[in-house]
Amino acid sequence: MSRQHPQINLSRRSLFKFGAGAIGTGVLTAGIGSNLLAPQKALAEDDITPDKALQELLDGNQRFVKSKRKNPHQTHSRLVEVAKGQNPFASILSCADSRVPSEIIFDQGLGDLFVCRVAGNIATREEIGSLEFGSLILGSKVIMLVGHERCGAVSAAIKGGEVPGQIGSLIEAIKPSVESSKDQSGDKVKNACKANILAQIKKLNSSTVLSDLIKAEKLKIVGAYYDLDTGIISIVG
Repeated sequence: MSRQHPQINLSRRSLFKFGAGAIGTGVLTAGIGSNLLAPQKALAEDDITPDKALQELLDGNQRFVKSKRKNPHQTHSRLVEVAKGQNPFASILSCADSRVPSEIIFDQGLGDLFVCRVAGNIATREEIGSLEFGSLILGSKVIMLVGHERCGAVSAAIKGGEVPGQIGSLIEAIKPSVESSKDQSGDKVKNACKANILAQIKKLNSSTVLSDLIKAEKLKIVGAYYDLDTGIISIVG
């Protein structure tokens, strides 16, 4: 979003450009665009589909894994280009873990990804709202929710006990996934991590904004698990 924060009204016609008739009346009556930035040119206009957007992420991860990164869109000219506006083709909700940087593991660059990061990759109201903006207004075609191997937040939820500050809010959000996966065989942290990925996707799917875009075939939501040892992203679900 622009740092100048221009006061530009988002017209009903412009909103339909992203959601067509699939966007529910609740979104419109909420006055979503009364003072938002004008929508950017979406990649949908370049005929990219949710499936193609997903494949671009997976192809980029393969380049990363095989040490064949192209490092696209990382030039000064790209910097100047996207300073005028953004139209990311994909959104990522991932853990805040320093070992899981989205632009690197998916081999993308400036303006390609709309990224939200929070410990335990939790779909909070704020994260969901951000992803709604990324999809509805900016035109992102896929949301990938990324959990990862040996996640500290998931491990803490399994261990339990008292924690300082607001860390407990993260643990409480993950506990249902720990409970639902406790009887599974194998690595408890890995099982709980994957259960948490699916639980957070369920929260995303409960968004009427996102579900309407999915129904209109303008968006896809997928879960993924990142292997810290290999760098490989695998689809979960």
